[in-house]
Amino acid sequence: MLKNTFTSSIGRKILMALSGLFLISFLIVHASVNALIFYNDKGKTFTIGAHFMATNPIIRTIEIVLIFGFIIHIVQGLILWRKNRKARSIQYFYKDNTPDVKWYSKSMTLLGTLILLFLIIHTQNFWIPNRIHQFQYGEELPLYEMIIEKFQSPIEVAIYLIGCLSLSWHLLHGFQSAFRSIGINHKKYNPLILKLSYSFAIIIPSTLAIMPVSIYLGWIK
Repeated sequence: MLKNTFTSSIGRKILMALSGLFLISFLIVHASVNALIFYNDKGKTFTIGAHFMATNPIIRTIEIVLIFGFIIHIVQGLILWRKNRKARSIQYFYKDNTPDVKWYSKSMTLLGTLILLFLIIHTQNFWIPNRIHQFQYGEELPLYEMIIEKFQSPIEVAIYLIGCLSLSWHLLHGFQSAFRSIGINHKKYNPLILKLSYSFAIIIPSTLAIMPVSIYLGWIK
């Protein structure tokens, strides 16, 4: 019975919603730690925050859960996308057959793919080398210096801006959709959820995007 619940379309949407909300909580923490770099004190405050994230046993345990959360979210999204493609056996003549649906709602798979590519680049730049170094030598890499050096490149900055823009559009639909999937869908609360969705989709990606731009323009040294 439980297996059927989570393998049905509704069950998969619930799993995707719960994993998405969990990933959203991670984004809040990640953006908050990144924002410490704006103290512009040559990385002292940022390094304290990064050290806490890299060494706290609770955070390190949550990282493992986070990886599974990403996998669940991606797999469920691909399965639902494939089912929707198969269910659409009749090709519509008109190009825009759902005019009331926003383009980013129709493009969640594309946006999710761009975010996944961005995530792979991001982890290869910082997280993976730092964890490998910790495992081998028991100490952390100088992340602040690595970040400053990485974002001297306009290509790296452009990659991060594209990733953050994709994240913003993805969150704009995903945030409010997650609440509907878990049954929170009421005319009394929907306006608040919509406002939170817009706020979150702007504030979090903007916080993440401003960092590489500020470094590239020399505002943070």
